[in-house]
Amino acid sequence: MSIDTRPEAPAMSPAIRRRGAAARRRKSWGNPLAGLGSLVWLIIVVVPLYTLISSSLMHQDEALNGDPLAFPTHPTLDNYNTVLNSGFSTMLVNTAIVAASTVVIVLLLAVPVAYVAVRTRSRLSSLAFRTFLLGVAIPAQAVIVPLYLLIGKMGLYDTLPAIILPTAAFAMPVAVLVLSGTMRDVSEEMYEAMALDGASPLRMLWQLAIPMSKAGISTVAIYTALQAWNGFLFPLILTQSEENRVLTLGLFNFMTQFGVNIPAVLAAIVLSVVPIFAVYLVARKALINGLMGVGGK
Repeated sequence: MSIDTRPEAPAMSPAIRRRGAAARRRKSWGNPLAGLGSLVWLIIVVVPLYTLISSSLMHQDEALNGDPLAFPTHPTLDNYNTVLNSGFSTMLVNTAIVAASTVVIVLLLAVPVAYVAVRTRSRLSSLAFRTFLLGVAIPAQAVIVPLYLLIGKMGLYDTLPAIILPTAAFAMPVAVLVLSGTMRDVSEEMYEAMALDGASPLRMLWQLAIPMSKAGISTVAIYTALQAWNGFLFPLILTQSEENRVLTLGLFNFMTQFGVNIPAVLAAIVLSVVPIFAVYLVARKALINGLMGVGGK
């Protein structure tokens, strides 16, 4: 018969047992204050969305005289038909072209600029990087008059490039700032290993910096697309014809055209939000990772 020679575990004091029980209770209940705050925030976000969608399904008299929080008694899609038959598809296509073109231009220019700013120690690259950062402090409203004159001299007035080029220019400073921070997360040892293998700077950019900076690139792409999609000043000042109208300017005109038709205006807002909201849902993880500064790790 074997004898257990292991020392007995020391008995816990009542105070330790009480603290342990309290910790287990807190773990089981979670954080009630944080849960309450999350619930309040959810209500703040969901109620306007519900009101927007439900009111867009109402008839005009019900929207004016009924309860905005009540579900429509006789839901109808006539408001959406009214909007779709008022040139909405053309504005949607124009907005998509502007957003996609702006993203492509910004990424093609910002990625190599950020790479040079990170990998080059010359005064010229430092000056160029600081110049891009200076653009963050310049609002579009401050340069809209010279920009209008410049676009007119270039013969681009009332065209989609008149919206795309300024939008891309004003998105570049933030894009360079984000991408340079992301590329600095790539370890110097990786660059040195590729340099020892005889890799050129262009190859290191393509095979190392870009793959390791996917989160930052995704963040820049989504941010730029949102800016281009929601832009209003440049379309308002630099375009005029119906065939070059984008959604933001179209919504402004819908408010005039359907000034007494509130459900039609809300239906136009719903249709304009759906595409960019779908893009956000698909790429939200990459956006959050990029904003948290995790880079490509």
